[in-house]
Amino acid sequence: MSHAFRRPNTVALLSLFVAVFLAASCGGDSRPAASATGTAAAGTRRDSANPLLTGPAVTAVRSPEVFRATMTTSRGVFVIEVQRALSPRGADRFYEMVTSGYFSGVRFFRVVPGFVAQFGMHGEPDVNAAWQDRSIVDEPRRISNARGTIVFATTPDPNSRANQLFLNLVNNAAKLDGRGFAPFGRVVEGLEVVDQLNSEYGETVNQNRLASKGNAYLRSWFPALDSIVSAVVVAPADSGRIPQ
Repeated sequence: MSHAFRRPNTVALLSLFVAVFLAASCGGDSRPAASATGTAAAGTRRDSANPLLTGPAVTAVRSPEVFRATMTTSRGVFVIEVQRALSPRGADRFYEMVTSGYFSGVRFFRVVPGFVAQFGMHGEPDVNAAWQDRSIVDEPRRISNARGTIVFATTPDPNSRANQLFLNLVNNAAKLDGRGFAPFGRVVEGLEVVDQLNSEYGETVNQNRLASKGNAYLRSWFPALDSIVSAVVVAPADSGRIPQ
């Protein structure tokens, strides 16, 4: 389980910026050069007109020790219960994504029956890049990748959890437990809704194109993908410990 989006080549970006600077100093077009990645400029404040464009807060938002998130989707409603003790950084990032409104319009772009339902890439490329580039540190796995658990996706590189997540559609312990995937919660209501997410496209979405074109790409080529309408945090009805 990994996502294919890679960070931009630093050398290429440096060369681009040097070229722009030289052109400007020689009397060329004086308009600011567009960012090659669409990410917000370093140091941008989180209280800008569109805070999603700046990515996560510089100081991580701390989640409650236990909370639930109601996910309203085009297929129906399901509820995720998060326990911070399972993965504090993962819980904090998910909490910030939910409370900031990040998930509105986000598609389930990779649904593989008998495996996972993956989501989290934002439909606006600038927003996706800003959050993707602010990854969080890895944490040890404390529970198994059982059916219904939620996990951050990773690349093969360390500390690459960022904005992509997946729901385990089956017990994936044998496939994923030994690879460091650390669940931080589970679906406690509406798992049947998750089971019904549209899987007709399987793994055919090109994640690089999704990163660069956003939902415009998905609407053109994968119009029947299910999406998140809204996600809100609610108080847990039962803070019982998630079974091992």
